[in-house]
Amino acid sequence: MIKIFLTVLTIFAFVSSSANAQGDNAIPEFEWMKKVGAQTFPKAEKVFNVKDFGAVGDAIKMDTKAIQKAIDEAEKAGGGTVTFQPGIYLTGSLFIGNNVNFQIPKGTMLIGSQNIEDYKYIDTRVAGIEMKWPAALVNIIGKKNAAITGDGVIHGKGKVFWDKYWSMRKDYEAKKLRWIVDYDCDRPRGILISYCEDITVNGVVLYQPGFWSLHILYSKHVTVDGVIMSNNIEGHGPSTDGIDIDSSSFILVQNCSIHCNDDNFCLKAGRDSDGLRVDRPCEYVVIRDCVAGLGAGLFTCGSETSGGIRHIVAYNLKAKGTTYGLRFKSTIQRGGIIEDIYLSNITMENVKYPLTVDLNWNPAYSNSLLPEGYNRDELPDHWLKMLEPVDPKIGTPKFQNMTFTDINVKNAQTAIIIGGTKESTIDNFTFTNVSFEGEKAGYIKYAENWKCNNFTVNGKDELKLEKTKKIKF
Repeated sequence: MIKIFLTVLTIFAFVSSSANAQGDNAIPEFEWMKKVGAQTFPKAEKVFNVKDFGAVGDAIKMDTKAIQKAIDEAEKAGGGTVTFQPGIYLTGSLFIGNNVNFQIPKGTMLIGSQNIEDYKYIDTRVAGIEMKWPAALVNIIGKKNAAITGDGVIHGKGKVFWDKYWSMRKDYEAKKLRWIVDYDCDRPRGILISYCEDITVNGVVLYQPGFWSLHILYSKHVTVDGVIMSNNIEGHGPSTDGIDIDSSSFILVQNCSIHCNDDNFCLKAGRDSDGLRVDRPCEYVVIRDCVAGLGAGLFTCGSETSGGIRHIVAYNLKAKGTTYGLRFKSTIQRGGIIEDIYLSNITMENVKYPLTVDLNWNPAYSNSLLPEGYNRDELPDHWLKMLEPVDPKIGTPKFQNMTFTDINVKNAQTAIIIGGTKESTIDNFTFTNVSFEGEKAGYIKYAENWKCNNFTVNGKDELKLEKTKKIKF
């Protein structure tokens, strides 16, 4: 067992003097934090029960048209609450309107159709690429002052789409097309909030989407509160992320519990040339008082980083059994600056890799290479977007200016994996009251200007340093 205490000479500019003065368990109080989350909520003066519009709720009859009619009438009336009597409602894509509270009460379950034709194809962004893709089961697109609330259940019934993906992936990998299969396999998300403002998602339970669970895209002032997600029912759901905050701003996520196959709480900002074209950051986000169980990452930035990720605060988080903890990932054609991130009061138990930074993440998926035998003139538009080359001058991502305070890790496999590059070092990380306990200490490559106070690693080997500067032990 060894203990490593690190000290560095530089000052980390991100942490305000007031935050430094607060001491242990200090949570920063940046001015922008007062502005996160929905600023308005739909009034409940009028109630529209879907039964009155012909919905049956017997899990057999398709209720899409009846539910959508209730939503449309509520929006036409200037707003109100759309609600349900107890039952199981089979439906395809639904679209929530302005000033509408879509309330799913206890005893009500929406189950998603397993026929992809019941999900309208829309212009959207999928894993960092703008393209045509099926709408989610529940959508709020281009709206203001809307909500999804209640103690009921949204069940995506996504296993049919998972099975389709695994079958396609086996075929695509044999053809050296791993990089495009995720985009060619159409799968509906659970909830999509896109081009919106002042949106609330509160209290619902979300199971088994075909793809990502809750996608917040190109939106601002969104609150997600008290949501429960479990996405591995009936098997191993591919890319069933929990909450993806994608090129959006002033977002508040709190009191959520997520158990999924992929990243639990994830920040994204576009992929490669298409993401660099859009150039829209993910910024001003607070994530607090949340729990992660199964999943690829408790808190993840990337791998879609092209527009940049910045001004993020996450605190009072717990992970138990999550594969990764605090995870930062990108690759050398994605670009973007990931900075001004403050992570505090976090506990992890039985998390294999509690802290990782990877600039060469998953090359088979990240690197778009067209095998021989394909005619570019016959390729779909989204293939061409993926194959568009990126100038290394703008394609090299940068991770810098991050603070980690009051973090406790037990039973890790490898405590620290930091993989910078000669072209992009990992700079200005600050650690205060951070303790890792695991089998292996890990390594730090190409890092500069770290400031550490009471940073402890307990492992069976020594923490390896390669190509690091201004780090003193």
